[in-house]
Amino acid sequence: MTKFQDMLAFKTVAELSGFTAAAKSIGVTTSSVTKSVTRLEESLGVQLFHRSTRAVHLTEFGAAYLERCTQILLDLMDAEAHLRDSNLAPAGTVRICLPPSFGRMTVVPALERFFTQYPLVKLELHLKGQTTNPIEGGYDLTVHSGRLADSRLVNRLLIRGPQKTVASPQYLEKAGVPQLPVDLLRHNCIVGGFGPMWPFGSTRDTSETVRVSGSLTTDSGDAIREAAIAGVGIAQATWWLFKNDIASGRLIPILESFESEAEPISIVLPAARRTPAKVRALVDFLREISREF
Repeated sequence: MTKFQDMLAFKTVAELSGFTAAAKSIGVTTSSVTKSVTRLEESLGVQLFHRSTRAVHLTEFGAAYLERCTQILLDLMDAEAHLRDSNLAPAGTVRICLPPSFGRMTVVPALERFFTQYPLVKLELHLKGQTTNPIEGGYDLTVHSGRLADSRLVNRLLIRGPQKTVASPQYLEKAGVPQLPVDLLRHNCIVGGFGPMWPFGSTRDTSETVRVSGSLTTDSGDAIREAAIAGVGIAQATWWLFKNDIASGRLIPILESFESEAEPISIVLPAARRTPAKVRALVDFLREISREF
């Protein structure tokens, strides 16, 4: 068997927690799957599974290798599918779930471009709160804010960057400009969906959190942004939410030397063996418009 087949056997054993189940899924013998995993372990010089008569569990090395080889296998299968479908125009309906603010600010403005490029693709756009698993919602893919722990899902990074703390010029003129994160305790802060514990870093590689409070609490990114522009108080969120307003001067970034890393924005796909051309078209487009940020 090829290295690709060995990696596929290993990945399937990990996902199904057994050699026999993996063999049935792939359509080969159990001994063939066992040999594939053994070859990988010998070539890597590490044990990938803890084996017992009742169960199979990944070792620490196995878990790390699963994450890497999953992406390699998906990239390879995507490349093969792309070549097979190169003469076929993507067509059909794609169901996608997006965080509301991200969808409204980044995807919706680019839709005319997408439909011009892929006239045979239709989109069902669902803007709602965090949806991690596209399979559970019946989606072809989701866009997720935050880190993912489920190795059965495919996570493709779209955006990462700093967590921005901002306020309107009129608010800062009235209330003053905080010089340290702790100064926020004396300010009216707009509390968002991630709660009142605001994270900060520093140039000395230390981190801290400040428990803020204020007159407005909301789970809407749009409401956070609009309230900050209106001068209600100080807001904190991922940088892309405030990007245009900072550029226009409607919002002023503060405490920039204490910024921490924001939660990443990722595309989440089912760990399918073949991604349809219509879904790949949308994934490629999302990555393209994200690079323009």
